[in-house]
Amino acid sequence: MSALHRIESCVVLAALLLLPACSVNVKKGQNGEDKKVDIETPVGGIHVNKDVDVRDTGLDVYPGARPKPRDEDRHNDESANVNISAGPFSLRVVVMQYESDDPPAKVISYYRTQLKRYGTVLECRTNQHVPQVKMDPSDKDDDEQLLSCDEHGGDNVELKVGTKQNQRIVAVREEGKGSSFALVRVQTRGKDTI
Repeated sequence: MSALHRIESCVVLAALLLLPACSVNVKKGQNGEDKKVDIETPVGGIHVNKDVDVRDTGLDVYPGARPKPRDEDRHNDESANVNISAGPFSLRVVVMQYESDDPPAKVISYYRTQLKRYGTVLECRTNQHVPQVKMDPSDKDDDEQLLSCDEHGGDNVELKVGTKQNQRIVAVREEGKGSSFALVRVQTRGKDTI
């Protein structure tokens, strides 16, 4: 299950729990697929937009890279901008996935330089195909707590920068003779960090 599929599942579950007292607005794309979903409830809102702007990640697209095509077998889009708010808590996750004919080492080098403008870059090795984001929005120390590697081994690389509540991740893996990569931006706010 991809990160976007997990996010969409959480959004659906949250919507079902809050459905009796909410309004739902769905905008369709040209082929009838859901492109934008807005759910408003008395306690907050959930907004999912599949038209994502790379500027929302704070990173540039690797030269010559192409957006990763939709995985029709899993009925899964490869990009999303998800915003969830409930009172003083909010979560924003922006994910964009790309592919390149260049090997992972070139992509990693490019993004290591890009990420340096946001602080010290952490390089992690993992077996995961998509970035794993772990956070506790109720932990008031998360805003100051630097990121760490969740795994220590594997063929895929995650470059991370920031804190647990304000982070950027670039996940790169070899794919055929080239590579695929995800640009991820995560921002959270809890009652103690607003």
